[in-house]
Amino acid sequence: MSTRNTQHRQDRLASGPRAWVRTITTDEATGPLKRLYESAIERAGKVFNVIRVQGLQPRTMAASTRLYQEVMFSDTSELTRAQREMLAVVVSRANDCHY
Repeated sequence: MSTRNTQHRQDRLASGPRAWVRTITTDEATGPLKRLYESAIERAGKVFNVIRVQGLQPRTMAASTRLYQEVMFSDTSELTRAQREMLAVVVSRANDCHY
């Protein structure tokens, strides 16, 4: 990361309060949310925060996960899997997101 980008990130982090979203831990999850968390653990070895933050709305989380899987893993895209991953990295970097 360049010095300019590092400073920008530090400035943003020091700029004040951040939004806080209540999340449901893996141990607290029940029903459909528990099944979604278990599926996430099977896929990725853990429940990432980008998934956990959707825990209050399991139906939305399920739809979001289906969309992600279709975009990234579908065999109907003209882009290769590697190209889709590269685009995801570029967009994440542009958004200063580490996911």
